[in-house]
Amino acid sequence: MTGIPFIPEQITVHLGPPDSDAENITIDFPDYIKNVASSEIYPTWPENALRANIFAIVTFALNRIYTEWYRLKGYDFDITNSTQFDQAFNYNGSVFENISVLVDELFNDYVVKQGAIEPYFTAFCNGTTVTCDGLSQWGTVDLANQGLTPYEILQNYFGDDIQIVYNAMVKNNSPSFPGQNFSEGNISENIKIIQLQLNRISKNYPRIPKIPEPNGFFGPETTEAVREFQRIFNLPDSGVIDKSTWYKIAYIYTSVKKLAELDSEGISLGEIPRQHEYDIALGSEDSLVRSLQYYLAVIGAYYENVLPVPITGYFGKQTKDSVKSFQKVFGLPETGVVDLATWNDLYRAYTGITESVEPNPETVALFPGTLLREGQTSEDIRTLQEYLTFISKTYPDIPPVNATGYFGPVTKSSVTAFQKRFGLPPNGAVGADTWNGIATVYSDLKFGEQKQQYQYPGYTIK
Repeated sequence: MTGIPFIPEQITVHLGPPDSDAENITIDFPDYIKNVASSEIYPTWPENALRANIFAIVTFALNRIYTEWYRLKGYDFDITNSTQFDQAFNYNGSVFENISVLVDELFNDYVVKQGAIEPYFTAFCNGTTVTCDGLSQWGTVDLANQGLTPYEILQNYFGDDIQIVYNAMVKNNSPSFPGQNFSEGNISENIKIIQLQLNRISKNYPRIPKIPEPNGFFGPETTEAVREFQRIFNLPDSGVIDKSTWYKIAYIYTSVKKLAELDSEGISLGEIPRQHEYDIALGSEDSLVRSLQYYLAVIGAYYENVLPVPITGYFGKQTKDSVKSFQKVFGLPETGVVDLATWNDLYRAYTGITESVEPNPETVALFPGTLLREGQTSEDIRTLQEYLTFISKTYPDIPPVNATGYFGPVTKSSVTAFQKRFGLPPNGAVGADTWNGIATVYSDLKFGEQKQQYQYPGYTIK
């Protein structure tokens, strides 16, 4: 469940109910569909009824694979042959010739709801001995005899807002877990998938904090969301997305979205990251660029050969030159483009600096690397409160805060007021972007006359 659906080359079938000690067999996907169709429906039915049923059979199987319905529960198969749970599959059973011909034509076509991308949960039953809310297999015969097309037959059971995806790509199926753990500082399209899923899960589990900008960057906000998810679902609260956390998130996401049910909420195309969208390059303009420039500014104050850069949120020539200088210092290809390798080295360099720089009341503190939010107590929060109180003398709409070190409602109100005044997301929490904004304003007010061009606010780093 990590992108646009595709047709798997093969499918693994459990020859019994899910918990039974039965054999698993792996078979080519078209052969599986031919077997199921030959087991579920009659070759003498009208062709339009056969086609409608084959669409439903293909889509049902794809839904099980796309949602990783069984694998997320710890099973090592994609689907069962139990009609109590899935659809009939008669191992080594006969295949009818006309059904085989139709499946060769239709096996890479499937049903979706308009506006969604995942294969719809096309539940069905025979409509005689067993009835259900989905498609009635025998009912399709009557509808076909009335002259309805396969699409109209499917609309009759699944609603007018369905459509058929034709000629989907076929490729090898593999588990969605990318094979590597993700933690703070990483950037990846896979991280954006998790961020989007966690934000949706938080609607049902509001203790999980929303990630303000799900952009593929694993910042402190994502760490807090992952940790809270792990606490709720009894996983070690490491804040690291390992294999068990990845699959638990996917399982809960599938459950709250009802992706394997008739009343599925659906997954929109906007919820699926584009491939290779996380290279940051000339012309980029967003909060991720501001974070990039923030790290470059700090690193540039520490490494003489890394060029300074202003923090504007726009990736212009100065930022490109700064990136190239960083890449040269760290032995990376000097492209001026921030790819994954550059980003990861950049973040490691930044965290290394924050760990080595001693606090100094005469300079501005670096972002501590963890999200500051209501309910926490720390010396970093005390520093934040001191900055906000100093700023409030010039901007009275930003309330002053007692420097207690506790992030309570008054601190949240002051942070939110600052965010509103300076055009930041008014979420009342302090990540890198908000810390940077507060530190910049504080530094301008306190040290402005002492700063040199492009010197990062108030920093003296040696």
